[in-house]
Amino acid sequence: MSGAANTARGTLYLVPAPLDFGCDSQAPLGDVLPEATLRRAASLTHWICENAKSTRGYLNRIAPLHPLAAPLQAQSIVELPREVHKKGDHGDKGSAVFDAKTLLAPALQGHDIGLVSEAGMPAIADPGSSVVRAAHDLGLAVVPLVGPVSLLLTLAASGLNGQNFAFVGYLPQDGAARAQRIRELEALALRQGQTQLFIETPYRNPALWQALLQTLQPNSRLALAAGLTLATARIESRLVRDWKQLPVPADNRTPVVFALGR
Repeated sequence: MSGAANTARGTLYLVPAPLDFGCDSQAPLGDVLPEATLRRAASLTHWICENAKSTRGYLNRIAPLHPLAAPLQAQSIVELPREVHKKGDHGDKGSAVFDAKTLLAPALQGHDIGLVSEAGMPAIADPGSSVVRAAHDLGLAVVPLVGPVSLLLTLAASGLNGQNFAFVGYLPQDGAARAQRIRELEALALRQGQTQLFIETPYRNPALWQALLQTLQPNSRLALAAGLTLATARIESRLVRDWKQLPVPADNRTPVVFALGR
C-alpha cells in the first residue's frame, strides 16, 4: 500500500528463517538466505514470533554478517499466544479466531515489524497467518522476503505432481485414525493426481513411516526430505514396494516432510 495515508505506518515483513532448527548442524546463513533478506532482518527492531529464544538465536547468527539496528536486549520480541501454537490461527480446532491487531500496534506508530517462525516461512506450516490477516485489515503493507520453504523444496525434489498438490499438516496420532487418514490421502492422490504433503513431530517419524508402509498400496510413490539445505540432507522418492526392502529412513531427531502421490 502506498500514498499519504500509509506514510506514517510501518510494514509487516515476513522473514524466513533457516531450516536447520532442531537439526544437529547449521547451514551458513549466507548459503541459504539472500543478502537482501538478511539485511532487512538486521534493520528491524520489532518482532512477532513463534518462539522468542529461537528468534534471538537467529538474530545472533545475523549479527556477524549485518550489524543489528538495535542490541539484542533492546529488540522488541513478542511471542504469539500459546493457544495459537496449539490450535492454529483460524479457530479450526475449537478455539476462537485469534485477533492479532493488538500485536501490530508498533506498526501503526511507524515501526516496521518482522514476523518470524522457528524455521522456514512464517504462516506456512507454522503460526502467523492471523498476524498477516490483521495487517491487511489494518491497511498495513505486507512484504514476504525470499527464503527457503521446506514444503516446496520437498515437492520440487520428489518427482511428484507439482501442478496439483495440498499440504495437510499433521496426521492423527491414534493408530486406527491415522491409517484411515492415510488411505483417504492415497485415494485422493491416485484419483486426482494431487500430491499430498504432510509433516510430523520428529520423535513420531518412525511410527508414521511404519504406518505408511503398512497402509499404502505397493505402487504408490512416497518421498521424504530431511535436513533440507544442510550438507547432510536426505531426499529420496520411491515406490512403497521398494521402500519396504530398505531400513526405516526417518529418524526421531530431524524434521521431515513427507510427500505421497503417483
